[in-house]
Amino acid sequence: MKPLRSVTLALAALAALAGTGVARADNERLAVFTKNQTNPYFQAVRLGSEAAARQMKATVTHYVPTKPDSIPEQMSQIEDVIVKKPDAIVFVPVDYKAMAPGVQKINTAKIPVVNVTDRSEIGTFVSFVGASDYDLGKEAARVLFKAMGGKGNVIGIEGVKGSLTNIDRQRGMRDALKEFPNIKLLASQPGNYQRLQALQVMENLMQSYPQIDGVFAANDAMAAGAIEAMEGANRKALVVGINGTKEAIDAINAGKMLATGDYNGFLQGCLGTMAALRSLRGQPVPKEIVLPAAVIDKSNTAGHAVPVEKRSCPRWEDAVKS
Repeated sequence: MKPLRSVTLALAALAALAGTGVARADNERLAVFTKNQTNPYFQAVRLGSEAAARQMKATVTHYVPTKPDSIPEQMSQIEDVIVKKPDAIVFVPVDYKAMAPGVQKINTAKIPVVNVTDRSEIGTFVSFVGASDYDLGKEAARVLFKAMGGKGNVIGIEGVKGSLTNIDRQRGMRDALKEFPNIKLLASQPGNYQRLQALQVMENLMQSYPQIDGVFAANDAMAAGAIEAMEGANRKALVVGINGTKEAIDAINAGKMLATGDYNGFLQGCLGTMAALRSLRGQPVPKEIVLPAAVIDKSNTAGHAVPVEKRSCPRWEDAVKS
């Protein structure tokens, strides 16, 4: 009887383990939260998470507010996901402070969560995966200011006021500005990371300032909006953005845009999903993965020519150095 009892207990233990979502070989279910449906960067994050899930034989379900960056909607989505109890969550908060109660609910539900892109103010996470917004802002601004010959007038188009990405990108730009005393920042206004809003901001600023030599946009969508506004007014200025989107790469190759900081949403989506799955499978995951700051300009766009939807995630060992 003892051998039979041992087998029974072992099977029961395995069943219990499977029910927790821990140390499973594949078929894990992940919930992936991103901020909005309009920003190409978050589309890249979603595609990266899907690519990683396919490679590791897992499935992902996306949760995206229908109203951009909606705090109540993301909170409602969190409550829905907690009821469905996925094996893990890959989480980009729509607001790094305001979503604190949502993170607490995830933690209370004991669902492992990886924080991606915007570092949450509080919470317990398997890992944080992101890039340095400060370094990207500073390096992209340096490229712009050098291309301006170290002199002239520049304007800034900011993201969402109070958002951590915007705070750090603006801080990086302003610190770079200190290195170029002959460049004047005429104005800096929010475009809320949206193309249309940035277009309208640029139209208004062009009416106030007859000479604009450079534009620092806190993301590529706003850079595109600024370019469109200038084309409509038959004016030109050097423009940089951040995110490394395909639209920005195309604009750089067409000579419409100078450069973009490579925030690499696809890779962040890959690594965030891979980190969640590795944790579930009992494999080591660092508490923090911060991508190095890089700027894409006409000299290196070839390395980013593959459309995001056709890319594959790198091997974990190649992307995450121990």
